[in-house]
Amino acid sequence: MKAARLYGQGDLRVEDIAEPGFPDAGWVKLRVDAAGICGSDLHNFRTGQWISRSPSTAGHELTGTVTALGEGVDTVAIGDRVVADSRFWCGECAQCRAGRRHLCASLGFVGEVCDGGFAEQAVLPARLLHVVDAALDDRVAAMAEPLAVALHAVRRLPKTPGSVLVVGCGPIGGLAALLLSRSAAGKVLVADRNQARCARVARVTGATSVELDRDAIAAATANAPLLAAVEATGSIAAFNQLLGVIDSGSAVAMVGIFHGRLDIDPNLLVEREIALLGCHAFADELPDAVRMLGELSGPLLALIDREIGLDDIPATYERLLTGQSEGLKTIIRMPQPVEPA
Repeated sequence: MKAARLYGQGDLRVEDIAEPGFPDAGWVKLRVDAAGICGSDLHNFRTGQWISRSPSTAGHELTGTVTALGEGVDTVAIGDRVVADSRFWCGECAQCRAGRRHLCASLGFVGEVCDGGFAEQAVLPARLLHVVDAALDDRVAAMAEPLAVALHAVRRLPKTPGSVLVVGCGPIGGLAALLLSRSAAGKVLVADRNQARCARVARVTGATSVELDRDAIAAATANAPLLAAVEATGSIAAFNQLLGVIDSGSAVAMVGIFHGRLDIDPNLLVEREIALLGCHAFADELPDAVRMLGELSGPLLALIDREIGLDDIPATYERLLTGQSEGLKTIIRMPQPVEPA
């Protein structure tokens, strides 16, 4: 079968490999239907930060169809359409026992500690799989995992009566704007240096596109305080700009993957009572995200940037790393079996 495998920093190869065999006890074999490229996939390719085995088949945002069950699996059945939880937790540490699997002491991710979804077939633990409606578009199903990440970030923010600013209209920022457009009490503002992408997110979600400066935001909010924001760029420069436009008493949900280190005066946070809220993956939001997929199918499809095949992944990585996208998500579509006449 064909798979996209990461060998090392900057070394991603699409190649033919052996199909996975029959799954072990507790594991499930899937025909992968579609997968999404995540910013963390690009970060790992660019930096090698999370490479723990080589080669490894990348891809943790995936949907597929169950084709074989290992011994003892009774939570899914052959033929089920499923999406995968990306988190590979131990289940034994204090955080896991407390229900905080996303903070597991030895947390890894699909596509890192085990092979992921950038392949025609995959084998995953049954505990990670969630059944989805068989009629759901596979492109939409592949967005369940990033939707859960965005939902976790949105839920980390305190409820405020005013506007919310989302900085960064990539996959997580755009999905956060979509969720906030349905739940925020005030206006949803979006900012991104990629103007075409920002405009698309604003159009699909009903958010207001703004420049990341105080005057523009004051005009958009009629000078009301801005007390909540989502930082989804991972850009040190954008984060520093954000601190300059939010008001005292604000909370910032930080979900971007940063390149570099912050250099800020902590007195700024103390004196202005600004809360920085780290948002790592998701907690228990994936089932809720799965339930939302049907209702959100229209806007999710409208936010897709491109659909590609496995052979296109290396070139797509290079394109995305240079910021060349007008939508949120690139979806990899797998060859589907031909139904007998």
